[in-house]
Amino acid sequence: MSTAMVPAEAEAEILAELRRLRARVPQLSGALAGSSDGLVLAQDSAATEVEAVAALTAAALGVAQRLSDSTGQGGFRELLVRGEHGYVATYAAGDAAVLTLIAEPRVNVGRLHLEARRSSLRIAELIDHTLGRRGPARPALPPPPPLPPSA
Repeated sequence: MSTAMVPAEAEAEILAELRRLRARVPQLSGALAGSSDGLVLAQDSAATEVEAVAALTAAALGVAQRLSDSTGQGGFRELLVRGEHGYVATYAAGDAAVLTLIAEPRVNVGRLHLEARRSSLRIAELIDHTLGRRGPARPALPPPPPLPPSA
């Protein structure tokens, strides 16, 4: 499922990050990294309609960006949709990509946000490195707080 946006080795690294994220948040049933215009960059999901999810994510991203801008909240960072059977969460991964996650209804939403924000930063770094960018085009998100020690 490579696109012209990222070479195969970058796709493999993004996929590895998606798999690490799913290992850290076991209630995820799917993880998708896509371009902001709706192309699949990498996915770790049993869902067969990942292209449709990527396209719908791009459409939702457009609405979320306009809503955030028009209400004075600044640039898009994340979107959370809660349905009867779980969550769909989308996170900005730099300027060119997004991370979309499908989670079971029993997921700890705080943990989901914490881990997804970390993964979206890592994916943004991988894409920026692949595209030869040295620094962010706009200010980066602040680093997430450290994880509490495991019990």
